[in-house]
Amino acid sequence: MADTIISSTKASDTGAVPLPPNSIIVVLGASGDLAKKKTYPALFGLYRYGLLPKNVKIVGYARTKMDDADYKKRISSYMKTPTETIETQLKEFLEMTSYVSGQYDQDEGFIGLTKHMEELEGDVEERYRLFYMALPPNVFIPVAQHLKKNCYPEPGCARIIIEKPFGHDLASSRELQTALQPIWTEDEIFRIDHYLGKEMVKNILILRFGNEFFGAAWNKNHVSSVQITFKEPFGTEGRGGYFDQFGIIRDVMQNHLLQVLTMIAMERPVSFSAEDIRDEKVRVLRAMPIIDPKNVVIGQYDKSLDGTKPSYHDDVTVPKGSRCPTFAAIVMYIKNDRWDGVPFILKAGKALDAAKVEVRVQFKDVTSGIFKDIPRNELVLRIQPDEAVYVKMNTKLPGLTMKTSVTELDLTYKRRFSDLKIPEAYEALILDAINGDHSNFVRDDELDASWKIFTPLLHYLDENTDIVPAKYPYGSRGPAFLDDFLASYGYARELDGMYQWPTTKVNGNL
Repeated sequence: MADTIISSTKASDTGAVPLPPNSIIVVLGASGDLAKKKTYPALFGLYRYGLLPKNVKIVGYARTKMDDADYKKRISSYMKTPTETIETQLKEFLEMTSYVSGQYDQDEGFIGLTKHMEELEGDVEERYRLFYMALPPNVFIPVAQHLKKNCYPEPGCARIIIEKPFGHDLASSRELQTALQPIWTEDEIFRIDHYLGKEMVKNILILRFGNEFFGAAWNKNHVSSVQITFKEPFGTEGRGGYFDQFGIIRDVMQNHLLQVLTMIAMERPVSFSAEDIRDEKVRVLRAMPIIDPKNVVIGQYDKSLDGTKPSYHDDVTVPKGSRCPTFAAIVMYIKNDRWDGVPFILKAGKALDAAKVEVRVQFKDVTSGIFKDIPRNELVLRIQPDEAVYVKMNTKLPGLTMKTSVTELDLTYKRRFSDLKIPEAYEALILDAINGDHSNFVRDDELDASWKIFTPLLHYLDENTDIVPAKYPYGSRGPAFLDDFLASYGYARELDGMYQWPTTKVNGNL
C-alpha cells in the first residue's frame, strides 16, 4: 500500500483562538442522558489524546442532588476502559471533574457555581469558561440569561454551546435568537449540530475542492439527482411522546440533512475561515425556494409484516390518533447557475430496513449510441456506519466479449486508514469550540434561512388534519409508492442498496 500523505490546514486559516491553560468547561444538565452518553465521553476522549487545555477543570451543573461519588459514577457509566492504561486515564480524568447542584431558573444556584469556579481558578488575571448546555430546549433561555448575569468572567472570555432543537419553526427560532442576542454575541455562541462533526461530512470540503476531477462534473450538466438518506432500523421504543412533538422532518431533515446538502452544493469558499465557509452555505439556502407539498411524501410505520415489531401507535407514550410522520421524502431545488433543475432528494425514516446515512450523487445517462441501457455512474459518500467513498462505474467484463459490468472505485476508511482512529462527532465539535473555530457550527442567519424553507411545509402538515401519513411496515424501505415517487424525479434505483464488493461469476466458456 502506498504511503498516506497527510496535509493539514493551519490554525490561522480558520481564524480560531483556542482557550488557554487553566480554563473551565461547565456541563449544564450534567445528570442527563446527553451528558453521560455523549458530552462526558467526548471530553474523556479529548483528554486521552492530550487535546484539552492544560490544567483544565470540568464542572457539572444540574438540579439533581448528588455527592461526588454518585456524580463520577454517573458520568463514567458510558466510558469504556478495555485496558489498564485507559482505566488509569479515566481515574485521572475524573479527578479533574466536580459537581454543583442548583436550579435552572434561580440566581442562587448560578452564584454557587461561580463561587466554585473561582475556587478552582484561583488568583488569575483573566478567566476563560466554556458552557455546554446539554439541556432540554424549554430551559435554554433562562439558563443562558443566568449564566451571563452570574457566571460571565470579567475580565476574561466565555463561550456557550447550545444543542438543537433551535426552535420548532421560524417564529420560535427567532424568539430564541432574540432572547440570546442581547446577552451573548454571535462570536460567543456555538450552535451544535453533531452531523457537522462526523468525519465524512467534514471530508466533503476536501473531496470537493481538493480534487480537480470532481469539480468538472459537479453541476446540472452532469448530475441527474442528489439523494441524502437517513435510515434507522428501530422505532421510538418508549420515547414516542418526545418524538411526537417534533416528527422526522424537524428532528432530522431541517437540520442534519439540510446541513449535509449545503456542504454538497456550496461554492468554493475563499478560505477555511468559519465565516467564509458559512457564507457559502447561507448562499445555498437563500437560493432554495420553500418546499412545495406536492414534492413531499410522509409516512408512519405500522406493525412488521410478521407481526413481531410494533406500530408507532403501539408505543404507549404516543398520543392517540397522532399524525406525526416517522418517514419523509422531500424533493428540494436550488435556483442558481450550478444546480438549477437538479432535484435534491432528502429521505429520512425510523423503523426501516437498515441503519445508514449516505449521500448518493447520481450522474446523467451517457450519450446513447454504442451503449444500450448502461447503468448510470454514482458517487456515494457513506457517512455511517463504516465510513466510505465509492464511485460506481462501468467497465468491460474480462474476456473475449464486449459485455460491461458495474464495478467500484472504493475508499473504505477502516481498510485504507486502519491505523487511524476516526473521532466521534462530539469529540470533533467540542474540540472546535475549545479552539474557537465556528466552521462546523450553525450561524444565526443560516438557521433563519433554513427555517424559512421548511416552516411553510411544517405548518401546512400541522394544520391540514385530513393529511394522514402513509403506513409502511416496520423493517421495510418506506411507503410502497416510494420508488414511483423517486422515479418521477428521474432517480434510477437500479444501483441503490447497501454497498458491498460484488463478486462477478462468469459461467461457461469465454
